[in-house]
Formats: sequence, C-alpha cells, structure tokens
Amino acid sequence: MRSVKFLSVIPCVLAMACGGAAQGPVDSSAPSTASETPAMDDSMAESDSDTPAATAEAPGTVVDVAVGAGSFNTLVAAVKAAGLVETLSGDGPFTVFAPTDEAFAKLPAGTVEDLLKPENKEKLVAILTYHVVSGKVMAADVAKLDTAKTVQGSNVSIQVSGGGVRLNDSSSVVKADIPASNGVIHVIDTVIMPKS
Repeated sequence: MRSVKFLSVIPCVLAMACGGAAQGPVDSSAPSTASETPAMDDSMAESDSDTPAATAEAPGTVVDVAVGAGSFNTLVAAVKAAGLVETLSGDGPFTVFAPTDEAFAKLPAGTVEDLLKPENKEKLVAILTYHVVSGKVMAADVAKLDTAKTVQGSNVSIQVSGGGVRLNDSSSVVKADIPASNGVIHVIDTVIMPKS
C-alpha cells in the first residue's frame, strides 16, 4: 500500500501553535507526471464558474484561491476560526481536499456553527488538517495511491473507480488540480471526518 508520508508533524504543529508558516517535506518518491495517469473524468481538470481559471498570472496561496473561488465561504470561515490562515498561506507545499459550501451544508444542522465556537477550536483544527496533505500531490499522483497521510496525522483512504476518485468511500473529488502558489486544491463534495 503506497501512501504520502508526512514526516514532520511536530514542526507543523509548532508552527500552527506559534502562528508561523508550516513547511513540510515533499514525498519525492511520488511520481509527478500526468502522462502515467489512469483515465480521470475530464470535468475534474477543467475550470468552471465555481473555481478560478488558470491564468498567465501566478495564482495566490491555497487560501487566496479558496477565497477568490466564492464556493468555499464556509471552509474559509472555518480556516479563520481555527487560526490556520497564516499556516496555509505559508510556503507549503500543501494539497488541500477542499469541501465546497454545499459539502458543509450536508452536515447535520448546527454542526458548522458548533465547530466554529472557540471552545471547539481543537476539534475544528483536527477536521481541517485532515483535509490537508503535505506536498503538492496532483490528481495523477492521487489516483495511484491507496492512502495519504494527512497533516492531522491520520490516513485518508483513496479509491479510484470509473475514472473518479473518492476519499474514505464517502467524498468524491469533483474538480482536481486547481493550482496555487503553495500547492494544489482538489474540490470535494463531502466533508471528510477523522476517526475519533
């Protein structure tokens, strides 16, 4: 079973605690060319009105791209409440599996509001960092993995079938390879939760 390794959780946690930018190593053993990719749904790599189109201008950080997309308002609010803006605006690189506003709306009523309370910050940080993998892992690489170790510390399982990618058998990647200056974003349709 192949997985993306996050080798330095401690520096990331310390950086988050100190408000600094986290820098994690990139798994250099992971292939980075798209030419070896199993067939993926063409819509996953194309841009639409929900996500910013690639332009000649360099994209902003993963946070900037999420803010600019307009479809990640809940995610951005959660990242702010968790105190992760500075960290996720750091050098990275980061791979973010970004739930849309609609993904957050699928959670039971009151869940998001409860998570945004200051007393639940630790739980919110755990959920959000479960959506982040250290390194820039493009869709071609994700499709070759069975698991990926998240910044939160737990593994997320990856399933590829019918040209699509699912996480934990519950969340589908609906758009992939959205570039950011410090990583890449893959849009998902359901919030994934770490095991308690």
